[in-house]
Amino acid sequence: MPAPSTSTRIPSALEPAYQECIRLARSHYENFTVAARFLSKEVLPHLSAIYAYCRGVDDLGDEATGDRLALLEAWAADLELCYSGTPEAPHLQALQHTIRTFDIPPKPFRKLIEANRTDQLHQRPETFADLLHYCEHSANPVGHLYLYVSGYHDEERLRLSDFTCTALQLANFWQDVHRDHAMGRIYLPQEDMTRFGYTEDDLAAGTCNDAFRALMAFQVERTQQFFEQGLPLVNMVEGKARLHIKLFSLGGLRVLDAVRGQGYDVLSKRPTVSKPRKAWLLLKTYLVMKLTRRI
Repeated sequence: MPAPSTSTRIPSALEPAYQECIRLARSHYENFTVAARFLSKEVLPHLSAIYAYCRGVDDLGDEATGDRLALLEAWAADLELCYSGTPEAPHLQALQHTIRTFDIPPKPFRKLIEANRTDQLHQRPETFADLLHYCEHSANPVGHLYLYVSGYHDEERLRLSDFTCTALQLANFWQDVHRDHAMGRIYLPQEDMTRFGYTEDDLAAGTCNDAFRALMAFQVERTQQFFEQGLPLVNMVEGKARLHIKLFSLGGLRVLDAVRGQGYDVLSKRPTVSKPRKAWLLLKTYLVMKLTRRI
């Protein structure tokens, strides 16, 4: 079923605001220029406006000086102006137009703010269910926003997107265990650490023992299952969205492969997918889908 048609024309008065969003995306996301080649010129500005908003929330939560909770409250107030007022900041004016163009509800944006509030309180997940609740706020809204801009609002596609976005967030957590700990954050569920006999003192000491490897192997395989559950979404969208979602999944799966490839030791070295590997994955996926007429 093709995505519903939507008029995505940018009013001339808002073109500078959208260009600023595109500039911001390019300055913060090293792969944006490459990714932009696979976006239609109609969709690019709108996804850039959403990216500018999401990036701004994360920057406040991770890097801002001063009272981050207060700054997030101010950001939340600015968001509400996009729905019931007139925002002053250019990037918010662009976002308001995108919201109205695609009839995007406020819930995904609000959830992203809530996730960053949680990070400021340094709350750690006691259970895997707690971690999934965090992902529901920090990652899943991004997938919803992407689908809205792609013309999809139905519950089934949003549900499948949640599997993929949660998996991407989890893969990032396992990739950044050491980095997150240095920031005072532990995303490994306490129940799992207890189950495998690995302690916070071990983590603080950077100890990669058999218990840690077993713990990480467990998390990686569980994350793999989430990716697999989300894959059916690829065949439920049309056009470039199909390529993008496939690439999101394959990129995350390659991160899991990288973790496995270094024996689950994510403490002494951060597992990454090299730029040549990313480029090859992008090109290969695009060519396969193009030749099989799936995009």
